[in-house]
Amino acid sequence: MPLQRVKDSFERQGMMRHLGARLLRVEPGVCELALPYSDKVTQQQDGFHGGAMGALADIAGGYAGLTVLPADMEITTAEYKINFLNSFQGGELRATGRVVKAGRRIVVTTAEVVHVDADGKQSLCAVMQQTLVPVAKTY
Repeated sequence: MPLQRVKDSFERQGMMRHLGARLLRVEPGVCELALPYSDKVTQQQDGFHGGAMGALADIAGGYAGLTVLPADMEITTAEYKINFLNSFQGGELRATGRVVKAGRRIVVTTAEVVHVDADGKQSLCAVMQQTLVPVAKTY
């Protein structure tokens, strides 16, 4: 059930569609997304833009949080802190969000963003911690 719920919500994410992001995995408390390299996600030196990394981490963490909420609830980000460790070109980014603590008022998650090159080599490029707030579903 968490997979279909997240899939339905992910399809409503206009920015993720625009950037070409894909949903890879959903389990209770976990969500993994991929973002391919393109001119839509680069900064001036042709590496993945930090904003794209941050957005991917935010969405992965948010959907991990959504998997632990009741069906009549949604989740929204109150804040996140991200550390950028490396920048890469080509390949794709993968962000894996995980629930650290699911409370009634706040949900805390983490996300790791890795770069996957053409040979499948993975390199860590960002880590995030996030605070989410459960809200009533309005759609």
